[in-house]
Amino acid sequence: MAIAYFDCFSGASGDMILGALIDAGLSSRLLREELKKLSLPTVRLTVSRVLKGGLRATRVKVEGKKEPRSHRNLKELLKIIDRSRLEPHIKEKSEKIFRRIASVEAEIHRKPVEEIHFHEVGGLDSVVDIVAAVWGFSQMGFERVYVSRVNVGSGFVHCEHGILPVPAPATLALMKGKPIYSSGVERELLTPTGAAILTTLGSEFGPMPVMCVERVGYGAGRDDLPHPNVLRLMVGSPVVRMGVERVSVLETNIDDMNPQLYDHVMERLFSMNVLDVFLTPIQMKKNRPATLLTVITEPDRMAAVTEFLLKETTTLGLRWRE
Repeated sequence: MAIAYFDCFSGASGDMILGALIDAGLSSRLLREELKKLSLPTVRLTVSRVLKGGLRATRVKVEGKKEPRSHRNLKELLKIIDRSRLEPHIKEKSEKIFRRIASVEAEIHRKPVEEIHFHEVGGLDSVVDIVAAVWGFSQMGFERVYVSRVNVGSGFVHCEHGILPVPAPATLALMKGKPIYSSGVERELLTPTGAAILTTLGSEFGPMPVMCVERVGYGAGRDDLPHPNVLRLMVGSPVVRMGVERVSVLETNIDDMNPQLYDHVMERLFSMNVLDVFLTPIQMKKNRPATLLTVITEPDRMAAVTEFLLKETTTLGLRWRE
């Protein structure tokens, strides 16, 4: 079982996610073959090794014919995916990501989803980023994907709607309920595409899980910053830890009670929701036969069980341990 942990100390974008996946072992050759199924001949994927803040990382660029400003709507984007030769589950998850973006944009602009036009996220590069990420997650065989708290950056960003604060409204809406922060760097570190991919495909946000790390990948961001502008991906297997539960064990030796009463005692104890009750034949002093009555219960029921045994059996005392 493979699990993944995205360490987003410098945010995340679509190309950073792809770079981290390739750096951690995803085949760029197979990815290019898969992207041919989109039938976008003017678009190509370039992969290079770069240095970011002293760390070697993989930089991915989606390049092609320069598009005029994109104003595609959701229907047009879904049509590109739907008419492709991608596997059904890749289509489904890719379309789900675009529907989420459309939903938050509609909420922000107070318009029906059908009237929403994608701008920055409507370009063919975003289509490639999203489809490639969905395919990459599937190809890597991730059973669960964990994501750290995300550094969103700060300042302002120029976009089709003008100058907006960082994180952009769409990014912020996509990250609702997820842990975010800003290190103070005046740059947009988390893009809407990155937020949409991680919140749709991620299983859980928070601290790094206990895991055996087998591979590490670094996906390079576009800009050079005071810190390494990379997205770190750790791939490995979970460490299974046995659960530890505290219980109380009460015992008493009984040699002077009618054996027929034990059925009643056990029945009453189980009705009190103890965990277990059992009887053990024992030999006491001078080889006198007796019965060891043992009760296993949760600690908060110990007082009630003790009171019951002192009333309903002939015992004069109990031993207990946790």
